[in-house]
Amino acid sequence: MSHQEHEHAGPGRYASPAEAQQAPREEVVYVACLYEGSNVQKPDFIAVVDVSPDSDRYGEVIDRLDMPNVGDELHHYGWNTCSSACHSSLDRNTLVVPGFRSSRIHIVDVSDRRRPQIAKVIEPAEVIDKTGYTGPHTVHCMPGDIVTISMLGDREGNLPGGFAVLDAKDFSVLGRWEHEKNGQEMMYDFWYQPRHNALVSSEWAAPSTFQDGFNPEHIAEGRYGRRLHFWDLERRAKVQTVDLGDEGLIPLEIRWQHDPDSLQGFVGAALSSNIVRFARPNGSWEAHKVIDVPNEELPGWPLPGGVPGLVTDLVLSMDDRDLFFSNWLHGDLRHYDVSDPERPELRSQVWLGGLLGRDGGHPKADGPLNGGPQMIQVSLDGERVYVSNSLYSSWDNQFYPGLRGWMTKLDRQPDGTYALDPDFFVDFAKVEDGHARPHEVRLPGGDCTTEIFP
Repeated sequence: MSHQEHEHAGPGRYASPAEAQQAPREEVVYVACLYEGSNVQKPDFIAVVDVSPDSDRYGEVIDRLDMPNVGDELHHYGWNTCSSACHSSLDRNTLVVPGFRSSRIHIVDVSDRRRPQIAKVIEPAEVIDKTGYTGPHTVHCMPGDIVTISMLGDREGNLPGGFAVLDAKDFSVLGRWEHEKNGQEMMYDFWYQPRHNALVSSEWAAPSTFQDGFNPEHIAEGRYGRRLHFWDLERRAKVQTVDLGDEGLIPLEIRWQHDPDSLQGFVGAALSSNIVRFARPNGSWEAHKVIDVPNEELPGWPLPGGVPGLVTDLVLSMDDRDLFFSNWLHGDLRHYDVSDPERPELRSQVWLGGLLGRDGGHPKADGPLNGGPQMIQVSLDGERVYVSNSLYSSWDNQFYPGLRGWMTKLDRQPDGTYALDPDFFVDFAKVEDGHARPHEVRLPGGDCTTEIFP
């Protein structure tokens, strides 16, 4: 049965990006919250935040699901199924939630969207025994009722990293995804495009390199990434590597265009503070910088060359027209019109915390915001942009000691720009013990960083 002939059954699966944009507005969102790095010895949790403006609990945490163990460091997470798995009989009702530091994987039932429950826990020993990997990061569903997870380290937290595969029906660990690594060692994020039989992965570093904090000497030693790897999806083989050079240091989040016919997308080079466009114009992959964020001088900054923006997250709207990214150290969240992907145009810029002292603040906050805009999520219709401020526990403590967790959002304005919602602010310093740090945001019906189309 072809994709066009198949009925897209089940909640949260869409035949096209245009159909996804017509999905009902989200009423709640899920937020990964962690205690790792704080003085609180409690399990991390998934917060359920009310985002319905008609609700009397708008902007409040209305439920939380605590993990069974302490020290997981919840980070990125994803779904059991999504739009690319159009021939699957599964419903999108389960979150796959790894512990980045522990390598424990939690299977969370969200059939009741407001009251998530733990359905299963995969212990680290099983993950390591069946894959040889640790450091689970990006979670993507794939056709064939599987869930694939990028893994940043080997069993000791060194290189190489790779991919792990779960069965999307019973969540058993099936082993490694890749068959031919062909020299790939570092791992971070990935995205795939079924129509082009292609997958692209990016690089951070081995967990043993970054887990205790950032050491700039490791850059000169080549211990941080600067490459994109392109894979044959069916063969599960790496077929090409593009070295981004010094303008592509630490390429993290990858956002391929949602158009399933597209052969281009963007990656954020964190340390170089650049947005890089990748494409395949003539049968082979290439990449070049399309946005540059210059370093800024700051008295007392200990490293030469000034403060980098540190592009830690980026999101592409479902219609592929709006690109959002965060400069975690500078403190600004930027919005570009990328209708012409080779010539992005800056449309909006909002200051939220950061080291440069330009914080615009929030009317519901008790004072200036600390940390900086970090994880971003965009609603399927492109009207709302959610943002949280925690990066990674040891890096939080290094650059923003005493980081106080917060989450807010931007709304699209009539002229197409985005501005802060003055009524939406979640102060995680006021949630129970007050030390939770919010990271990735997920929307129950799917969102712009999980939807891939066949």
